[in-house]
Amino acid sequence: MKRRSFLKKAAAGLALGSVAAPAIAQTAAQPTVTWRLAASWPKSLDTLYGAVELLAKRVGEITEGKFQIRVFASGEIVPGLQVLDAVQAGTVECGHTAPYYYFGKDPAFAFGTSLCFGPNARQQTAWWNFGGGAEAMAPLYKEFGVVSFLAGNTGAQMGGWWRKEIKTVADLKGVKMRIGGLAGLIMAKLGVVPTQLAGADIYPALEKGTLDAVEWVGPYDDEKLGFNKVAKFYYYPGFWEGGPMVHTYVNEKKWNELPKQYQSALQVACAEVNQWMPAKYDALNPPALRRLIAAGTQLRPFPRAVLEAAEKASYEVYAEMEAKSAHFKRIYPEWKKFRDELFLWFRVAEQGYDNYAFNSKIGQPVAAKPAAKAAAKKS
Repeated sequence: MKRRSFLKKAAAGLALGSVAAPAIAQTAAQPTVTWRLAASWPKSLDTLYGAVELLAKRVGEITEGKFQIRVFASGEIVPGLQVLDAVQAGTVECGHTAPYYYFGKDPAFAFGTSLCFGPNARQQTAWWNFGGGAEAMAPLYKEFGVVSFLAGNTGAQMGGWWRKEIKTVADLKGVKMRIGGLAGLIMAKLGVVPTQLAGADIYPALEKGTLDAVEWVGPYDDEKLGFNKVAKFYYYPGFWEGGPMVHTYVNEKKWNELPKQYQSALQVACAEVNQWMPAKYDALNPPALRRLIAAGTQLRPFPRAVLEAAEKASYEVYAEMEAKSAHFKRIYPEWKKFRDELFLWFRVAEQGYDNYAFNSKIGQPVAAKPAAKAAAKKS
């Protein structure tokens, strides 16, 4: 009995060796490839820029060091808002960026990141992977000579930092605001004067008074960038970015030249980063928000009238974009249909759960009674 068991294990070992050996040999036979990646983020943002570092690390590990990606922060090779141009031109082989930065080239780029009152983070991933999103965007990217892979999501963002309180729609008039993507066109309809800046350039503009309001991501990044030192009112929600996606853009020609094994390594690394980023933000934003409020930040919700005016303006802009862009006209109806279906489902399960669990007082920490507090002090 023992002899038969031994022979079976030996045979299994030989079979495993016959599979593993060629795989190892295949990796060893692959060429050494070194790429450069330009990011739209400063190094100080250890979640956005950290995602790029993780991506490069994983690609190197998977390929046993044969495929190396050198990463460069915003401004080191090209400015943060010119990553697409650099990838398209072949200045770098790949980049990590937010597609909506390039809505000026074609408004349909906004679908790659987020549209106002669009899907949340989970819904965006569903649209991209199972709702036809990747396929819908591919013809647009083809025109620019790039292929794209999801590589991060910040989760729902905040509504930014404002020097003054916003109580009515009229309070928005004349406010000079840094805001990304199509949201700038929508806010302009409400009287805001929008401008788009890369992350590293925002604080100096706010400090000098060139801007009256700025939006970036959320508490963890915003604290690092120091916006609370200049503007004290912190608004929510960032209705323009319910689940903004970031992508790895790859020069199409360079992608096609890449060995299949290396293509898979890059895709796997992007998929890991796509999960890693929102998880890290979810863990780090709560304590950061507590610190900001403790330091004097005034947290405010946007008035409902502002949200309603912004939503109406959003659909006006989308109609205008359909008239201007064949890609937008092609993508928008199916995107909207998928979004509406997701919203119906999330209202049933997710919102039903969230509304109860997030607001329930049962199970919340109970404030200590005076006597208990005194006893605790003595001990």
